Amino acid sequence: MAHNPTVLEESRRVQTASGAAASDHGDAKTMQEPASEKVESPPEKPYSIYTTSEKWLIVAIASAAALFSPLTANIYLPAIPTIAAAFDKSIELINLTVTAYMVLQGVSPMIWGTLADRLGRRPIFLACILVLCLSCVGLALVPTSDYWLLVLLRCVQAAGSASTVALGAGVIGDIATRAERGTFFGLFSLGPQVPKFGPTFGPVIGGALAQRLGWRWIFWFLCIFSAACLAMMIALLPETLRTLVGDGSIIPSRFYRPLIPLVGHGRQGKGATMPPRPPFSNPLRILTYLDVVNLLIFNGIIYAIFYAVIATISTSFEATYSFLNETDIGLCYLAVGGGTIIGGLTTGRLLDRDYKHFKEKLVREAQANSEDPVRAQDITKDENFPIEEARMRMVPFQLAIYTLCVAGYGWCLQTKVNLAAPLVLQIIFAISGMALMNIVQTLLIDLLPAQGSSVTACNNIVRCGLGAACVSVIDLIIKALGEGWTYVLLAGLGFATAPMIWLAIWIGPRCRAKRRAKIQDRA
Repeated sequence: MAHNPTVLEESRRVQTASGAAASDHGDAKTMQEPASEKVESPPEKPYSIYTTSEKWLIVAIASAAALFSPLTANIYLPAIPTIAAAFDKSIELINLTVTAYMVLQGVSPMIWGTLADRLGRRPIFLACILVLCLSCVGLALVPTSDYWLLVLLRCVQAAGSASTVALGAGVIGDIATRAERGTFFGLFSLGPQVPKFGPTFGPVIGGALAQRLGWRWIFWFLCIFSAACLAMMIALLPETLRTLVGDGSIIPSRFYRPLIPLVGHGRQGKGATMPPRPPFSNPLRILTYLDVVNLLIFNGIIYAIFYAVIATISTSFEATYSFLNETDIGLCYLAVGGGTIIGGLTTGRLLDRDYKHFKEKLVREAQANSEDPVRAQDITKDENFPIEEARMRMVPFQLAIYTLCVAGYGWCLQTKVNLAAPLVLQIIFAISGMALMNIVQTLLIDLLPAQGSSVTACNNIVRCGLGAACVSVIDLIIKALGEGWTYVLLAGLGFATAPMIWLAIWIGPRCRAKRRAKIQDRA
């Protein structure tokens, strides 16, 4: 992609747009002032008081909590045939509990995420885990004659667990700069983002528990695990919301402080000033931002395809490979889970490396072009830097791999080839799918870092809505078309998102400039 002249040209246009919003008469003369006349600004304060190791600890705690979003969804999947028999319901009706879970998984973060952006990350985190723990007790005790109660409690469970992803993304936006967010999201996504440990070990644990102890122990396990996580967060998780604690140096009220202050100790209260409290912001306003909506739809389609594959593994493998029992089917999820672990860890580091190299490239070009008024230090400022292009460089390649694997996977099941073939394709499919979702999630936080939880909640509602729709009809499509053509259809849907990649790069800087201009007008 030959974007070099366009990037510099766009940077000039962005600067002009931002300046025009700040003054009725424009700032054309200011833009043309020689570099020597501009006063160099003093070195910026660190974005956060936390050291790198302390940031890793905070992200690890958030990731452990966010693990529950995919874990509570995926641990349930291998036991679907067993639960259907226990409740004397069809597979389609039990699949509706998965659909209901995904709907609440999308809707509930809109509420919790908005509250977290206003009231703080820590109290909302604790409330969500408590709701999850109590719902698991109810699910473990639900009578098999009350199918409606199973659906209702799964919705409550989703309301508690799903929001932890949005909250964790908000925490990363609070403590990490653009240059390091990719790596932190790589670790964070080991818990959430559909994949990783949730779908890796969730189905294995769920299959083993359902076969050895009965399906109710799936929910007792989740209850015990969530209670342990709640205790850890009460003891260790600090408040990170920047409107409450700034860069971490402001000491909040007792409720917002962990029982054991392992991070930031000795650096709080030094030169701390209370940041201004923003007015309440409607999270749905994010859905009016064209560049953000484009990314949300792109990510939602990728997610829907991913979840369609995961949700049908148990039923498809049971029908195609009849020699597999519940534990064996649970172990088959290790392929897709292992792939997502690889994809998440490698993508985070590649994102940070790409960001660094792309930034250095722009600086060299700005320095070499003596006629260009945009100085090297100007092009690297957040308002001028083409973050969309820096983040999306890997996406076309990953999308091609993703769609080819989906089509190949379907025909492997259709022709009943050796079990190794679909498992290998699952690994490659998961690596590329994880890469795509991590890239988009990181870019969304880059675009709206002050609304990290809200934008992640919007991401959830779009992708879970599309995912729920896909899961609700995937079995019917397989019955009508067969495994092969069903997954070719899904691959075609994924391939159709390709133009959205270039649309994101093209409209992104313009949309960001308009948002900055509106903020300056209100100020």
